[in-house]
Amino acid sequence: MNPPLNISRMEDVAREAGVARVTVSRALSHPDKVSPATRAAVRAAIERLGYVPNLTAGSLASKRSRIIGAIVPTLCNSWFADAMDGLAETLGAAGYQLMLGQSGYHVDQEAGLVDAFLGRKVDGLVLTGVVHAPSVRERLRRLRLPVVEIWDLTDDPIDTVVGFSNILIGEAVAGYLLQCGHRQIGFIGAEEVRSDKRMQGLRQRLTAEGLGVTAATPITPPSTIEDGARSLAELLALNPQLQAVFCSNDTLGVGALFECHRRGLRVPQDMAVVGFSDLAIAAACVPALTTVRVQSRELGCRAAQVLLQRLNGAATAEVPHPEVIDLGFQIIERESA
Repeated sequence: MNPPLNISRMEDVAREAGVARVTVSRALSHPDKVSPATRAAVRAAIERLGYVPNLTAGSLASKRSRIIGAIVPTLCNSWFADAMDGLAETLGAAGYQLMLGQSGYHVDQEAGLVDAFLGRKVDGLVLTGVVHAPSVRERLRRLRLPVVEIWDLTDDPIDTVVGFSNILIGEAVAGYLLQCGHRQIGFIGAEEVRSDKRMQGLRQRLTAEGLGVTAATPITPPSTIEDGARSLAELLALNPQLQAVFCSNDTLGVGALFECHRRGLRVPQDMAVVGFSDLAIAAACVPALTTVRVQSRELGCRAAQVLLQRLNGAATAEVPHPEVIDLGFQIIERESA
């Protein structure tokens, strides 16, 4: 017969850590209000005793689950992972846990995840992008749950949006390439809304100059380096006079650079290449990739800060909702363009 389990209580943890019971409770629910040394002592006591906090009891008392749900298209691409890292770290410091879901770039899958998160009584939601099923928008607005949309901008957010204008990014890249003297410009992008907006901005700016865009077949996301190489080959078959290409992410940009090398094309003399997101590989590859820098991790941190302000009952009179927070972007000039 197995011996009975030794189930520790919060009082046991307090005694082991040499602190009051209320301090243990505070260290678990509001770690930012406890000194690092006290948090470490409580954590060590919990590990020694094998104590499992009763989070359900706390959430029933406060009517808070202390869980935030976040939905991203994929975690295969590091720009989304960086944003989630910033989100998780900022929430964790305030005693909240992050629950992640992947939509696979499909609004119906996102809708199912929203239902699942709401069923688990999350305290807030972070959604990637500003395009959602109408039923999702209506339901979240009706519930008045704190919601932050990220990675794009809109004048009509569900609640708050933290991001940058993908259309303006496309226009800025077009202007940059025109300034460099290029007139035959192509686009490589994924089959998803934010990539489409970058293409839209690129096309708008070039059309204003009486120019067109040679576009590769949209790639089913998540995109790969091989996709970038294959798409540049497609563009050159469509337009042998091509001088420059804007890739909707750095992964595709690196693939385009590899294809230039394979074909013996000099970069940027024969082909200029611009990426998006400023991954570490953009600066490390040869030649270094000119790209558009967006603050992926900062985006996640800001989204968390907005949620925490809402959840902590910050006055909304000074910050009217819906709120639009534009983090902007920057073209980082390197060797490829």
